[in-house]
Amino acid sequence: MKANANDSTIAAAAASTPAPNTAPLATLAPAANSRLASGLIFALISAGAFALSGPFARGLLDAGWTPGAAVTARVSLAALALAPVALLALRGRWRLLADRGNLIRLGVYGAIAVAGTQLAYFTAVATLQVGVALLIEYTAPAIVVLWMWLRHRQRPHALTLIGAGIAAGGLLLVLQIFGGVQLDLVGVLWALGAMLGVAFYFVMSADTDTELPATVLAGGGLLVGAIVLGLAGLVGVLPMTVTDAPVQLGGASMPWWAAVLMLGLVTAAGAYVTGIAAARRLGPRLTSFVGLSEVVGAVLFAWLLLGELPNPVQLTGGALILVGVVVVRLGEARITR
Repeated sequence: MKANANDSTIAAAAASTPAPNTAPLATLAPAANSRLASGLIFALISAGAFALSGPFARGLLDAGWTPGAAVTARVSLAALALAPVALLALRGRWRLLADRGNLIRLGVYGAIAVAGTQLAYFTAVATLQVGVALLIEYTAPAIVVLWMWLRHRQRPHALTLIGAGIAAGGLLLVLQIFGGVQLDLVGVLWALGAMLGVAFYFVMSADTDTELPATVLAGGGLLVGAIVLGLAGLVGVLPMTVTDAPVQLGGASMPWWAAVLMLGLVTAAGAYVTGIAAARRLGPRLTSFVGLSEVVGAVLFAWLLLGELPNPVQLTGGALILVGVVVVRLGEARITR
């Protein structure tokens, strides 16, 4: 009877003790899936918005604008548009701007991830096809993987090395090093500079160590970028030329201010906010991978709006770059498991 009594006591205690982690695990999975889904949606919206920047920038450049003037107008308008939203997000949290680390983060983000990247890309599309410039620029995911490996001491998986080799071969085809097509060397160098800037953008946007809201990071970065570009123009380092000539896109004509509004509000303000929101949900590697959809969108928009289409060899190279980055991503997934 004593054994039965003990059994009854143990059984009663077990019944009254809640099963550990059962409820939390049940609620964590839907939350994680929701975060992943929203991150993917934000990333695709951001990539689509960024993809439109090349054709509209090229339209302004063809109308007589210099790359510096186009970038400065785009960044300044985006900063102005995001200012009220960023100020609202800071309400009750002004202490964030008193933190030295946050101020440095905003300064570096604005100078490199915003101003430097956009200036390099706009200068590249002045002498290269939009699609070609972006295919070069979007080897950035491989740089992101390399940075994450060095930063976190993770040896690359064999698939990572294979993917990097495939992407490198694709880049050679895009550049047509051994072909008859001559690409502007300066334009290629600017596109490679934009590639480094994009990698920087993905890594900084995914930083969750800061309490800065996405709208504050985007708005503050755009404001810093506008100031940097404006000062460079004032001292004569960055040529600034604007015209009131209409912009020609897709066989139609639009006023210059309409193109500038599109660049500032859609391809900058909207693109940066959604891009940061995506990176904080997905991390830098996955965000950079999904961001490759910008290449597809940019090639499509360049074809529809500018009549530009890379030749078959370059398209093949672009496909290899995409395949290479996918393989790199598969390798990274195996490392992080």
